[in-house]
This record gives sequence, structure tokens and C-alpha cells, in this order.
Amino acid sequence: MSGTEPPSALVADDEPALRADLERLLADAWPELVVAASVGDGAAALEAFERLQPDVVFLDIRMPPPSGLEVARRVGPDTAVVFVTAYDEHAVEAFERAAVDYLVKPVSAARLRESVERLQRWRAGRRSARLEPRTIEALMRRLADAPAYLHWLRVGHGERVELVAVEDVCFFRADHKYTAAVTRETEHLVRTSITELAARLDPERFWRIHRGGIVNVAAIRAARRDVRGRYRLTLKDRPEVLRVSAAYGHLFRRM
Repeated sequence: MSGTEPPSALVADDEPALRADLERLLADAWPELVVAASVGDGAAALEAFERLQPDVVFLDIRMPPPSGLEVARRVGPDTAVVFVTAYDEHAVEAFERAAVDYLVKPVSAARLRESVERLQRWRAGRRSARLEPRTIEALMRRLADAPAYLHWLRVGHGERVELVAVEDVCFFRADHKYTAAVTRETEHLVRTSITELAARLDPERFWRIHRGGIVNVAAIRAARRDVRGRYRLTLKDRPEVLRVSAAYGHLFRRM
């Protein structure tokens, strides 16, 4: 790449809505950057990388094979890697040793601006971005057994899909075959049963409180027992009082 050519990027993520959102944020944060290809799986990412040799690749960690980590193995020293991941802060520290940067889904505009600044410094310094194969392999082993907890919800509104961060949900309430995800401001209907959601949420952060309800522990203001010894939960940012069934009362005796 000559110094006069605009920087180019490859974006790879199997969720079209997330991919489009990242591209929109990139257009605002780095107008000079040309997204040369936007793909939804690892095979397409490898083909596009070999063909285009972009300056930056944004790789989703988990996508149809090969994974983002496997694609990263093939990236040469002239291309910066930014991993895009649904893992939380307890896992992402490993990405810092394997790539120029990492982004946690859902990507915020402020965090992306930080990443763009880091990429621009890397580009200005003409530094090698060669990935150590041993580091990538170690990262793959580390994440192989890590649970892929749900970090965002796709909510359909006609032809539009809205992304809702799971951490913004105060509680989930069963609604027939669907589930209502209640945030501070509103509620969304998710086309997933509450049993399916319970299996995909981080159990340290989201507690089942009865057959039809899950609460975000961070949203709880207080847990009080009524005259029957059952717990009632008041929330920090919602007026509802949530009932805890006897089967889940032990969760609050340890608070």
C-alpha cells in the first residue's frame, strides 16, 4: 500500500445487523477507511483477504468455519487484526496479546473511536502486525471450553432489527411462546422461550426467580421477605415488584 492510498478494511461477522452497525460506526469514526469487503463467514473472509490484502481486518471470533481465530492465522504482518467478540472483560485480556485491538459486542461508538486511534497510530508507525501462531493456538484452546453467553438480543420491528444489550435488560418475563425483555425505558418481545434464554444467559448475572421470570442481579434494589417467607424484589429503575418462588429463595439468602 502506498502512502497516498486510503486504508482498506475487511469486516467479517455472521450477523448482518451487527456487521452493518459496525460499518456505520466505522464510517463516522474513520471516514477515510474503505470497507473493501463485508462477509458473513470464515471461508468468505479468507477469500476476500487473499484477494484484497486489506490494511485492517475486523474478525468475529465465532462465525461459520473457519472461525475468526483460524482466519487470523492466515493474516500477514502488513494487516492489523481487530477481534470482535461477545466475550466479556474476563476473557478479552487474551486478545490484547494476539491482535492490535479487540471490540466487545455490541460495539459502542466511543470504544470504536479508541480502536480507530490505535489503528491509526499502528499504521503511522509502519509496525509489523504479525500474529504469533502459538498465541493464536493458546487463545483457541482457552476459548474452546468457554461458555458463549448471550450478550445481545435481536429484536424485530417490522423490516428493522434492533440490537438490545443483554446487560440493559432489568428482567425477562415469559409471554406465551415468547419472552418480554424489560429495560429501563421499555420492553421488547423476543422470539425465544424463557427456558431457552435461561440456558444462554450468564448464571452469575441473571437469576431465574420462578418458572416465568429471570432477573438481572445488577438491577435489584432490595430483596424482602413477605409474611409467608417469600421474597419480593424491588428494582432500581423499574416500578415492578418481582415475586420469587420458594424454589429459588435460596439465591437471596446468600446476598
